[in-house]
Amino acid sequence: MNLSKPSPYSASDAPGLLYASFNQEFEDGGICIVEMLFRCNYLALVGGGKNPKYPPNKVIIWDDERNRGVIELEFRSEVKAVRLRRDKFVVVLVNKVIVYTFSLQPTKLHVFETVDNDRGLVALSSSDKHAILIFPGRQSGHIQIVDLNSVVSTTAVSSSAPSASANPFSAPPQQQQQHQQQQTQPKYPMASTKPTANISIIPAHTSPLFCLVTNTNGTKCASASDKGTLIRVFDTGSSKLLNEFRRGVDRAEIYSIAFNSDSTRICAGSDKGTVHIFNLDGATGGARVYHGGTGSPSAGPHYGEVIQPHHSSQMSTGNRQSSFAFMKDLLPKYFSSAWSFAQFKVAADCRCICAFGGEKNTVIVICADGSFYRFMFDPQKGGECVRESYNKFLKESDDD
Repeated sequence: MNLSKPSPYSASDAPGLLYASFNQEFEDGGICIVEMLFRCNYLALVGGGKNPKYPPNKVIIWDDERNRGVIELEFRSEVKAVRLRRDKFVVVLVNKVIVYTFSLQPTKLHVFETVDNDRGLVALSSSDKHAILIFPGRQSGHIQIVDLNSVVSTTAVSSSAPSASANPFSAPPQQQQQHQQQQTQPKYPMASTKPTANISIIPAHTSPLFCLVTNTNGTKCASASDKGTLIRVFDTGSSKLLNEFRRGVDRAEIYSIAFNSDSTRICAGSDKGTVHIFNLDGATGGARVYHGGTGSPSAGPHYGEVIQPHHSSQMSTGNRQSSFAFMKDLLPKYFSSAWSFAQFKVAADCRCICAFGGEKNTVIVICADGSFYRFMFDPQKGGECVRESYNKFLKESDDD
């Protein structure tokens, strides 16, 4: 999470904190971006802050085993993000996404144009079989999806005839004769092969994108706009909308969305200090069923309850839904929205990132105030999560 630009909604952010991540960080000089290649010794570093370790327009691929940089790339503008895989890495500029081979002498493979992307939104799958790259489109709110392993070679044909003066009759007589000879000579076409990638475009939101992620194998992607009220999940192969979730009613900045290991759930963290967990698959359910004709409709459903009004189909995922969902054809879209299956709130209203933990049914959170949390959720009932651990990794007395 890049924290170099302050947020007006997060008053609890620790001053001087430039970047928060689950990866390793450096201490000597400001580092604005740290991206680790899985859990190995390679990291991508970009400098930032008042005293940057490296210029903000440079990408340093750092070998932590050798304790030195092994690749250095310089650009004309500030680097917004970097993503790594074993065979390729991606550099994001304000309106370009550039793909390179991961080698000691990187080769530029692709350059894609985007709408102004100051947040550096990009997602790259880590699967060996599928190299799915996802980034903003050329229009606001659109998503572009590229399979880097499915590259199509296109052939461009051009003439090999030598170029002549724009106006041959104004040239000296000797040059005029040469021009006439060139006109009578046959033109031999020359073919050049250039790799191009097939691009799928999804009109995901009407507002600018604010968060964009993919799962491990690149089969699904999730996005949120700068409104922060809705999260949409798409199939990257067909571009089909799979799920639409409502985080809340008030505007929020969603800084983090993460899939679990089998892509049956997502969690999302925002600047409100809340983390929401949503079920993508009905098989993760096991929740109770709420019938619109029983109980108290005004009280609404509890966490984990599946809404099954007499006049609508069952909501099998276990996510919450309004008790008036059976009237979705008459009421605004808000009443048919799917709400989080489980949620929790950290101590301070600050920006946070989240991910599913290595232990079953856990979510870990890092916040911009320097705090770390681990929560456990009930996969059957959902509801409020239980805090298992807490730590403050940035002390208030620290200067940076």
